[in-house]
Amino acid sequence: MRVARNRGPGVTVEQVAADFGVHAMTLWKWMRRADIDDGVKPGTTGHDSAELREARRRIKLLEQENEVLRRAAAYLSQANLPRERIYPLVKELAAGGVPVTVTCRVLKLARQPCYRWLDVPVTGAEFEEAYRANALFAAHRDDPEFGYRFLADEARSTGAVMADRTAWRVCRDNRWWSVFGKKCGRGKKAGPPVHDDLVNRTFTATGPNRLWLTDITEHATGEGKLYLCAVKDVFSNRIVGYSIDARMKSRLAVTALDNTVARRQDVAGCILHSDRGSQFRSSKFVQALGRHRMAGSIGRVGAAGDNAAMESFFSLLQKNVLDRRTRATREELRIAIVTWIERTYHRRRRQAALGRLTPIEYETVMTPPALQAA
Repeated sequence: MRVARNRGPGVTVEQVAADFGVHAMTLWKWMRRADIDDGVKPGTTGHDSAELREARRRIKLLEQENEVLRRAAAYLSQANLPRERIYPLVKELAAGGVPVTVTCRVLKLARQPCYRWLDVPVTGAEFEEAYRANALFAAHRDDPEFGYRFLADEARSTGAVMADRTAWRVCRDNRWWSVFGKKCGRGKKAGPPVHDDLVNRTFTATGPNRLWLTDITEHATGEGKLYLCAVKDVFSNRIVGYSIDARMKSRLAVTALDNTVARRQDVAGCILHSDRGSQFRSSKFVQALGRHRMAGSIGRVGAAGDNAAMESFFSLLQKNVLDRRTRATREELRIAIVTWIERTYHRRRRQAALGRLTPIEYETVMTPPALQAA
């Protein structure tokens, strides 16, 4: 521009532009802009233009931020709203011209998870969760009286693999409760006892088939829970009968009692002591006791010591079998439990209370021959 301004007579601006390899119109624009910046000609200077551009940029940014806050007002009014619920708004604003960076800054969202969601709005885990929810809802619609454990069994039978805890979480989130369920709250009382406590923590007996103890325990496997109802003779500490099933219903206790009576035969007048579980208070179990001419006995609520002798056996089972390793199938755990009871506990584990004899040896020594034959 200095060369063009100080050009000699007869030299044109076009010639100067050609000498420097620029277009003549470009050189004329530079000279006009320089005259405005120097105040020779009226107009907006370059500094003013930069400030104006910056002001326009900030105005546009503020408009975008206001639009984000206006559109997000309904979302922000909800407490503890998951971030994934706001990402669709980010996508809508981006389609309207508001950059994702601006929206994330205003809403205080991390950009990386937002971009991940924009690339894959529905993940494989969410698809799988939806399939599980559909299977649970179908089972709940067909059988509204089922609790979450039964719903999980029905869903697994249709191919929707899930743990009981997952089924509980899905049912809780969707409020799919059993029609027979009751809300848990303070002051909830256990069911009434159907028998008196005839034992009073005196776990001794003068002979076999005088006093039995029973209880139910549950254990987890890769296929789900497995329930064991065992019956113990206090005289010899022998497990005289048991039942194993995948569901904890009254038939579990009734089957264990029937198996025990079939094995021991003469049980009339025997006392069967248990805790106040619903399985032992059921009408089917009470009828089974009457059918076998046995007397029922039930401890107090929340008093584990009332059935301590049975709890001690379950503690041994837990330490010697269940805590060793996790079983993949119910059948594998069933075999392990039966093997430990019949081979180890009955025939190899000597007990100080029995004079260092095993339960089988103690019954053989202390039982009269007539009862042994029976």
